[in-house]
Amino acid sequence: MKALIMASTIAVGLGALGASCGSDDDDAKVAQAHATLLPKSGNTTLGGTATFSGDPGSISLTLTVTGAPEGVHGVHIHETGDCSAADAMSAGGHWNPAMHMHGASGPSSHLGDLGNLTVAAGGAGNLTVSNAGWEIGTGTASDVVGKALVVHAMQDDLATQPTGNSGGRIGCGVIQ
Repeated sequence: MKALIMASTIAVGLGALGASCGSDDDDAKVAQAHATLLPKSGNTTLGGTATFSGDPGSISLTLTVTGAPEGVHGVHIHETGDCSAADAMSAGGHWNPAMHMHGASGPSSHLGDLGNLTVAAGGAGNLTVSNAGWEIGTGTASDVVGKALVVHAMQDDLATQPTGNSGGRIGCGVIQ
């Protein structure tokens, strides 16, 4: 796993150097992790990508989905990077290393609480979230790598413990 993380970090640094001819110092602190979302729980059309990037203390997630059902859907990072089950239950529960209460994305909620994604009639949706508590490729309890990003069937009510009452898992991707 460390080799994968190191390879990703090296590829990010080389890609940035090749594109901008910047210095090594400019690229040394930027890290990235990605997930490719696949359909789950009978949904056959959902797809998408998630990209985590930034400097330590300032990591952002950009999520883009296609083929999703129109409406509002809860989105969470789950504790296990395993989307192999047809219903994505292999991804485990919400990622919550500090044992916070479930809620809106923020310092007093689960590290995996991302809020809601609004999907338009054509099936497309975008969500951008930042969290100062996230890390990429560090191997610590705050590292997003090795977790799963899950899109749920229903809206997260941001209150019900421990999951937000957001229903089944209609999309899942392992964060690498």
